[in-house]
Amino acid sequence: MALPSYSEYWNEIEPGLLILVGFVLFVFPEPATSALGAGLLLFGASWWFYEWER
Repeated sequence: MALPSYSEYWNEIEPGLLILVGFVLFVFPEPATSALGAGLLLFGASWWFYEWER
């Protein structure tokens, strides 16, 4: 029984993790981490959309 290859999903996993980390930082009650989290959320969402359109 062969293991499934997840290499075709790598492009969706990376921006998803970035969005998750950005959300955690955004929720943390500190202005600097909230700003960084918001930036990571926007970057992850734009990266995810870019990968989706390809």
